[in-house]
Amino acid sequence: MRLIAIMCLLLATLPARAEQVVLGLSQDEVAITATFEGDEILIFGAIQRETPIDAERPLSVVITVEGPSSPIVVRRKERRFGIWVNTDAVEVDAAPSFYAVTTSGPLDEVLTNTENLRHNITIDRAVRSRGAPMNITDSEAFSEALIRIRERSGLYKLIENGVDLEEQTLFHTNVSLPANLTEGHYEARIFLTREGEVVDVYRTPIEVRRVGIGQWLFALSRSQPLLYGLMSLAIAIAAGWSASKVFSALKR
Repeated sequence: MRLIAIMCLLLATLPARAEQVVLGLSQDEVAITATFEGDEILIFGAIQRETPIDAERPLSVVITVEGPSSPIVVRRKERRFGIWVNTDAVEVDAAPSFYAVTTSGPLDEVLTNTENLRHNITIDRAVRSRGAPMNITDSEAFSEALIRIRERSGLYKLIENGVDLEEQTLFHTNVSLPANLTEGHYEARIFLTREGEVVDVYRTPIEVRRVGIGQWLFALSRSQPLLYGLMSLAIAIAAGWSASKVFSALKR
């Protein structure tokens, strides 16, 4: 009931349009601490409309959450003379550090390929690789490998039927953020679609920041890597020595 009341207030404050998304977030900031084990963001919203609901042409919702992008070199390993060695390499121009897609129905039913190409919605469209060395004829395989690796680590995910759409008006979904999250500017996009065509798009930022001792350690590892390494070594030695003392005491 509280969620419905919030969305009604939002709808009342917006100018009328044919159909548009009104959005809310459970939080627009995520704090990465030294003990950060992941988080979950609730994305909820409503559909504002001027005309009655079209029961014969229902609406669908597609939501993406994207982390900061950066280029990355993907290398292919091959087994030669009994050992694995790097052979070919392709630089992917832009790969999001995190990317989640969740939909209110099967992806191929709620989004056409043309609209996907136009808005770069699916994971394979978010990972952009424009060129490869002339000697590499299967450059797409490198992007596919990167996607598989990040899917296994929970950084890329597709959740079909993950958006609950109630009475063609209210929708909500939960997006889980893994523990190995990258700091930076994230963006949530909400696509309102009908028969696979995008009707409206809403964008909202989400900030992910390191705080406390986690921020200090991260900054130290970047600004003074030697000091960071020595400190890590000292902590490891101290922990090992303490463990050995405890073990010796228990044996007595």
